[in-house]
Amino acid sequence: MKSPSLFKRIACMLYESLLLIAILALATFIFLKIFGAATQSPLRYFLQFYLWLIAGAYFIFCWVRSGQTLAMQTWRIQLLGQGGRLMPIRQAAIRYVIASFSLILFGFGFFWAIFDREGLYLHDRFTGGRLVMLAK
Repeated sequence: MKSPSLFKRIACMLYESLLLIAILALATFIFLKIFGAATQSPLRYFLQFYLWLIAGAYFIFCWVRSGQTLAMQTWRIQLLGQGGRLMPIRQAAIRYVIASFSLILFGFGFFWAIFDREGLYLHDRFTGGRLVMLAK
């Protein structure tokens, strides 16, 4: 199966970020209604962790269920695990954690795909995942 081009990956990530902003804005609204202002620690750190968990739940649910988030469906990109099957929940969770650390490190694991011989992100290299293009 063919891997998506760099342009499609970037376009998908941009679209994904817009969807994620909406999801996290709703989650923040709910959090603030329940707990009030989160400007002081430890509540501020709890909010950050809560939002990280919400984003993780979104991605992991989508990857395990169909291998696609809404943005990935739009660009006809699918995430497959080892053997060309959908990722099991454990593998998807590990992928999310590694990708999160990659973002903290200025996106190093995402830039890795530019130089990887198979075009894999670093978190996919570690977890056995692969992005593929779906037929029209």
